[in-house]
Amino acid sequence: MTDSVDPAPLSVGRVTLADVAALAGVSTSAVSRTFTPGASVAKKTRALVLKAANQLGYRPNAIARTLSTRKSRIIGVVVSYLHNQFYPTVLERLSQLLQARGYHVLLFINSDPQDGDEGVDALVLDILQYQVDGIVLASTTMSSRLAAQCKAVGIPIVLFNRAAAVEEASTVTSDNYEGGRVAARLLLERGAERIGFISGLEDSSTSRDRERGFRDELSRHRKRLYACASGEYNYDIARSATLQLFNRPRKPDAVFVANDHMAFSAMDALRNDLNLRIPQDVQVIGFDNVPQASWGGYQLTTIEQNSEVMIEATVSIILKHIETGLVMPQRVVVPVKAILRATTLPV
Repeated sequence: MTDSVDPAPLSVGRVTLADVAALAGVSTSAVSRTFTPGASVAKKTRALVLKAANQLGYRPNAIARTLSTRKSRIIGVVVSYLHNQFYPTVLERLSQLLQARGYHVLLFINSDPQDGDEGVDALVLDILQYQVDGIVLASTTMSSRLAAQCKAVGIPIVLFNRAAAVEEASTVTSDNYEGGRVAARLLLERGAERIGFISGLEDSSTSRDRERGFRDELSRHRKRLYACASGEYNYDIARSATLQLFNRPRKPDAVFVANDHMAFSAMDALRNDLNLRIPQDVQVIGFDNVPQASWGGYQLTTIEQNSEVMIEATVSIILKHIETGLVMPQRVVVPVKAILRATTLPV
């Protein structure tokens, strides 16, 4: 008696869904559901189908499925930069949540954010060629004209961590204005008198709102901003901005920085270039609470964006729109909170 031997795999080009169904002893619809993201199929049936597919060398054709369903199950995601530690974390979690729902991310980099809406519009037109089901714009925005075109063809758009006067797109942001107010209160409660601010990009809604809240809270306490410089959300430019702020006889005794990435640069410049102690000589507050903010070398006091809630809201909005087509553009604002560490003095 000879040992049983599994049949040799058929040529991939010849293996059909019906072949898999016959070997697995199930219906072709069961095979189809097994390879359809998000479809319901019994655990035992799935195991039989996957075993048969592996044995036959069968691979589902995602392109063919796209043609038949008119859905690519791909979400285009645009970011302007990845050197800010906030966005790699966001992209990882966004991808995980979308994959759990049977969708995948196609990433695009807006290489020159200084081009403004015109550059983003050209990139979005390129994305649409890939038949994406939706678009998430992170750290960037777009024109109302192009947003209207996307809406007309049923492509939902969510602006993540940006607010813009684009009625056709949903927005998910933190309460950046309140975050600026919280930062001002923290420094004032800790005795700061000469308070500086390092802003992000001039056309960024996040930086503008954080600065506006910061200035308003200082004014409410009859204080004024002592000094201000632009770091453009860039590590090297933030270092130059820090040196500029502190190039005066009476140096600031505190500085609020519009994000953690620039705050790390400011701290490095304060310590290494200016030989100042943090927080004894100068207190520092950032914004985001990226994982590196808790590292021993920084221990940065910062205003935390609840990225998990922001990402969940983004996924919920865009998938509900794709799957029902009935969602009106939404405006989601997520609360922030202060994370106290070693770069500010105790009260």
